[in-house]
Amino acid sequence: MSAATRLRRLDEAMEIVVLERSGYVSFANCGLPYHVSGVIEQRSALLLQTPESLWERFRIDVRVASEAVRIDRSRKSVVVRDVATGEESELGYDRLVLSPGARPVQPPIPGIERALTLRNVEDTDAMVAAVRDARTAVVIGGGFIGLEVAENLLHRGMSVALVEATDQVMAPLDPEMVAPVHDRLREHGVDLRLGSAVTAIGEHDVTLADGSTLPADVVVAAIGVRPDVALAREAGLQIGPLGGIAVDSRNVTSDPSIYAVGDAVEKDDALGDGDLLVPLANTANLQGRRVADDIAGRGVPTRPVMGTAIVGVLGLQVAAVGWNEKRLRAMGRDYLAVHTHPASHATYYPGAAAMALKLLVDPTDGTILGAQGVGESGIDKRIDVIATAMAGGLKAPDLAELELAYAPQFGSAKDAVNMLGFVAENRLSGLERSVQWHEVEAMQDAGVTVVDVRTPAEFEAGAIPGAINLPLDELRDRSAEIPDGELIVHCGVGIRSHAAVFILGDRRVHNLDGGYTTWRAGTAA
Repeated sequence: MSAATRLRRLDEAMEIVVLERSGYVSFANCGLPYHVSGVIEQRSALLLQTPESLWERFRIDVRVASEAVRIDRSRKSVVVRDVATGEESELGYDRLVLSPGARPVQPPIPGIERALTLRNVEDTDAMVAAVRDARTAVVIGGGFIGLEVAENLLHRGMSVALVEATDQVMAPLDPEMVAPVHDRLREHGVDLRLGSAVTAIGEHDVTLADGSTLPADVVVAAIGVRPDVALAREAGLQIGPLGGIAVDSRNVTSDPSIYAVGDAVEKDDALGDGDLLVPLANTANLQGRRVADDIAGRGVPTRPVMGTAIVGVLGLQVAAVGWNEKRLRAMGRDYLAVHTHPASHATYYPGAAAMALKLLVDPTDGTILGAQGVGESGIDKRIDVIATAMAGGLKAPDLAELELAYAPQFGSAKDAVNMLGFVAENRLSGLERSVQWHEVEAMQDAGVTVVDVRTPAEFEAGAIPGAINLPLDELRDRSAEIPDGELIVHCGVGIRSHAAVFILGDRRVHNLDGGYTTWRAGTAA
């Protein structure tokens, strides 16, 4: 619909026909889980436009319950099937835009036909009906949709189990960053089964690979999505190596008269030479607009993608942009990681909430490779600022120079993004050495001493095994108590230990990035 409405604004005379297999167009699919719970009370609020309203305003011929079943490229025509009657007709085109989206993954598990999915309004209606009198639910998959569905079923008062085949939910996040999400899910009563596979879905339960069963009046499959390329493949259009429709920088397929946009297509990776499958609304809508511009003779290349995304999970904001540490390692790419734990706004103003932020940086030139954030507030703002900086080609130290809006209820005089820039600047310039949470144990085994500069009370409440406690304010007078050799110093989040690095400046000292807070999250993940 973004392509169709933009094209009408650019060309009043063009004949524009939209075919939609389901019964609805221009609906708010990102809001579907929230109608299941009743947070969005009125179903009609999800329906942004109707075929009638689109005709009245734009003179676009929108045909719902009309499935495109075949493309005849030689004749430039589409065979259309009426979903209700099965009757087929033929429709000619000068330009064809494919936007079939992505289909939910449904693995060959016995009983999978009982699992509900959530892709369109009809799916939502089916789920609303299924949960009306249900008490227990199993959600299979810990991605964005799985988490949103789990939260909304909890909101209905249901008992919810979430089964995820890997060791963590939310694959875009690294393990130490996702630990607060796991904690929050469990705190709210979700039976979180990580590293578990579903082997069978029964009439009233779900069986896992370890033989255990979970009660399940309702089962939701949120395992992921795959590009819906059936129509394109049957038409002989090129399919890319990741399984999406292959398009060029103008979103033109291997047929110069056919465009493809949205979740069905492979997209240029802004941080590498390859392609990505990124099913995100912002990118899909922009591609629709750019295709309309191209058809109207005003075309500009579609931008590459960074995968900027956010989800709400039981009061937490969880967001990411760019590559994560797991992917950087897999690609063999060098990086510097920076963890901070600032407050969402000035701590003296009521309501400040702790955040966990992670910045990934090229260690040679400071290019920002990615960022992640988790917290109750302020995460959306920080990830958006970093994503904008990445799009503008700013380097990590440039974040320190950003002039960001400040009042105590919104931020701090040194904003959390500025602080990431300060830390990155110190590390990249060689002013401070750092180590990561996952490197500590091996360094201790090699003889490195860990010095905890927190207070004795903090140390007593929890400490890295083998660490010695020398509070920062006593460090100058007690430095003789530190064994000879290489040191790792740490505090709660890395600020006090930064001061300790300079007090111990004549030693080979490393600051534990993100402090005990990050180490604890990482080792607990």
